[in-house]
Amino acid sequence: MSTESPPTAWQSPSEGRQAPRWHGAGRTLQPDALVQHLDRLYRAAWALCGSREDAEDLVQETCARLLQKPRRLRSDDEFGYLLRTLRNTYFSLCRSASRRPRVTTTLEDIDAADPATHTRPEHALAAQEVYAAIAELPEPLRLAVVAVDVLGLSYRDAGRSLRAREATITTRLYRGRQRVARVLDAQSAA
Repeated sequence: MSTESPPTAWQSPSEGRQAPRWHGAGRTLQPDALVQHLDRLYRAAWALCGSREDAEDLVQETCARLLQKPRRLRSDDEFGYLLRTLRNTYFSLCRSASRRPRVTTTLEDIDAADPATHTRPEHALAAQEVYAAIAELPEPLRLAVVAVDVLGLSYRDAGRSLRAREATITTRLYRGRQRVARVLDAQSAA
């Protein structure tokens, strides 16, 4: 009969026992990594939401959720993890917003112009139209266009972040770009 006690979770692997799978798997996401990718997260959020204000709120909510508790990364792809968290936060906020009663706004509630764009209004208008066209795309196309064209990810990195094959990303990009171009052509013709 053996009098040896069963291994516990706090024993180290150096004591001859293997650590549990959940203990020490991956590495912790550092707040510095979040700060490094904040600009890219903001651009992705803007393309998802279609408005600058909603994008700021989405990035703020994502950061708050990420900083609430330590996050363990299973791979070295910090930005992919952050992008998935942003996307999941966006869908959670959309679901919760769909449950709330809708409030209508009047023309008096809308600001006429953004004061930060007074130096190049034609660029601001063009960017606003492009982001609005991207926001109208179906979700798979929108996510692919945001990942590659807005954030500047390679097709391979976009595929990893969106958990899709590289060929699928290529197809979604082509279709998404075609739809955005059609919308912008229709707006310029009108």
